[in-house]
Amino acid sequence: MSNLCYKCFRKKDNCYCQYAKDVDCGIKFVFLMHPKEFKYQKTGTGRLAHICLPESEIIMGIDFTQNQRVTELLADPSYYPVLLYPAEIPVTAKSPELKEKLSTGKKLLVFVIDSTWACSNKMIRLSPNIAKLPHISFFGNYKSVFTFKREPKEYCVSTIESCYYLIKEMQTSGIADPQIDPEPLMYVFKKMIVFQIEMENLRIQGKLPNIHPKDSLPRKTRKVPTFEVGGLVEKSQIISKSPDLQ
Repeated sequence: MSNLCYKCFRKKDNCYCQYAKDVDCGIKFVFLMHPKEFKYQKTGTGRLAHICLPESEIIMGIDFTQNQRVTELLADPSYYPVLLYPAEIPVTAKSPELKEKLSTGKKLLVFVIDSTWACSNKMIRLSPNIAKLPHISFFGNYKSVFTFKREPKEYCVSTIESCYYLIKEMQTSGIADPQIDPEPLMYVFKKMIVFQIEMENLRIQGKLPNIHPKDSLPRKTRKVPTFEVGGLVEKSQIISKSPDLQ
């Protein structure tokens, strides 16, 4: 029997699914995931978001022009499709045109590019069917709590944070159900951050082997953060001394 969790693709001993809960917000999210993110990135947050968001999908690829599933979704008259991505004049939850489109009973379909920023630009450039969609973004300003990984700009947030903030803004505008609690997205995300920093500290201290010898470790251990999300998130309870944790 495999020891791999087929939802988050981690060892069952270190699975994040135990911290995940459904956030049924009435928005369909589709994660267009770069192959590198899909196959190799174990700290990617798109998969974590997918676990929490019912009806969400992950579609792997780079050029989605001829992707059958993407084509089906774009042609489905029950959806109003948008791309969650920065733009000079983006649509936001406050935009009258968004409420007008959704007032006809269409369901908001949000495509999310899940990759590095450099690869994201290439994916959009190669996928004109996605690039031409209305670009939706935030009306608020947010800063990532992803302390384990540096974003290229201060305003850049992770995939799971993007979903969280979009849902929150849609709730304030009456587009998403205000009774739905989106906090499980941030809860599982912060659990991952705590776990990753704990594992890095153990490798720095020589208590675990460095499973990524090409990557240089920081010289000093990092402080393990605590987060307040409906209760204190303390140190991870999923620590193991297996060399293939990350």
